[in-house]
Amino acid sequence: MLTTESPRKWQTYFDRARSSVARESTLEVRGTLTRLAGLVLEAKGIQVPVGSQCVVTMKSRPSVLAEVVGFSGDRAFLMPAGDVYGLSSGAGVAAAPAYVPVPRLGDESPVEDMADSGMLRLPLGEGLLGRVVDSQGTPMDRLGPIADVSSLPLNRKPINAMDRDPVREPLDTGVRAINALLTVGRGQRIGLFAGSGVGKSVLLGMMARYTQADVIVVGLIGERGREVKEFIEDILGAEGRARSVVVAAPADAPPLLRMQGAAYATAIAESFRDKGKHVLLLMDSLTRYAMAQREIALAIGEPPATKGYPPSCFAKLPQLVERSGNGLHGVGSITAFYTVLTEGDDQQDPIADAARAILDGHIVLSRTLAESGHYPAIDVEQSASRVMHNVVSREHFELARRFRAIYSKYEKGRDLVQIGAYAQGSDPAMDEAIALHGSMGQFLQQDMYEAAAMETTVSGMASATSRDHV
Repeated sequence: MLTTESPRKWQTYFDRARSSVARESTLEVRGTLTRLAGLVLEAKGIQVPVGSQCVVTMKSRPSVLAEVVGFSGDRAFLMPAGDVYGLSSGAGVAAAPAYVPVPRLGDESPVEDMADSGMLRLPLGEGLLGRVVDSQGTPMDRLGPIADVSSLPLNRKPINAMDRDPVREPLDTGVRAINALLTVGRGQRIGLFAGSGVGKSVLLGMMARYTQADVIVVGLIGERGREVKEFIEDILGAEGRARSVVVAAPADAPPLLRMQGAAYATAIAESFRDKGKHVLLLMDSLTRYAMAQREIALAIGEPPATKGYPPSCFAKLPQLVERSGNGLHGVGSITAFYTVLTEGDDQQDPIADAARAILDGHIVLSRTLAESGHYPAIDVEQSASRVMHNVVSREHFELARRFRAIYSKYEKGRDLVQIGAYAQGSDPAMDEAIALHGSMGQFLQQDMYEAAAMETTVSGMASATSRDHV
């Protein structure tokens, strides 16, 4: 039975079908591989835009997918997404087949512009929940093909800054020290700054288990392959995995795939945010993303700048980070935590310094605290949340300010106290700090399997700094 909606549906169907067959038809242009130097391939005879996907083929070995990352005159620079062992000069280089969507009756989405047909498209959708995929959307969990997904472009247009709602709602992370002194707002971007082996992966796992979010997207970028399965089984668990998507691009992956993995994890988070969901994005690590860009940029001849990092590294970081945050007009949000590896525990490392400037706050993990058995090893003196004053009550903010003042007072006089050079009674503020140090330290520590609700934060902080302990 035909309804008034039927003619419109048929018209949309025919428009989409006409668009699919009416695209400009051209002969396939094939180039030739002329040079392989380090990580980069050079090809002649092919003209494709930067960001396009190409296929390098030889009769004696499987084809290799590569992405155009630059050009010079008639030479195209390509970065392979797979092993180049066995390639030789003269191999064929051709643009990857264009993606042509199949028109379906009743599909109300607008007719696609096929101008980006050569750009990378990866699966996005509800079917990714509970799955572990690599940078190319291929399942790694041996659970079969992924259903209920659509192939969509990886690159998306940035949101107009005036269309985003400001961060106004607090987010319960389940970590007492963060809830109390570094309160995170829904839609905030914050960095976890730490050297190696001080507990940043465990802290990420705690937030993955306890943070109030509809969907969790985890990007394991450039880290140890061993951590992938451990993070999923030991940290996420069955309950956390059901609402999570894990994108893994371990350290042995080519630099193109490491960068692509970070962009893919962000695109997955964006797709869920656009559906009105509150997403928690955990990316480990932003430094490995920058290192992958450094490898690519240096390979194609970009000059190094600060500590070997070319300028493009510092341009790529904000482009990635700015994609998270609140959605259009407050519909959906992405609260993002990016780990930043500080080489040699140097907080002035160029990537750490750049990340601190573009993020909405930073949580610094201290090796000294970790070595003393204080977990999570959050250095509250060096850490800050730039939106805390907008998302907590005045009582909470004043208690946090008092807590910080007392904690800092003790740290400044710690050496005098430990060597017995401080005479009690000479400074009332120091006397108070010494008396409260035990209860405050206990308040900041938390077992990795213990959740600390936001509701108990203010009362717990008030109790830890109560003058009854003096």
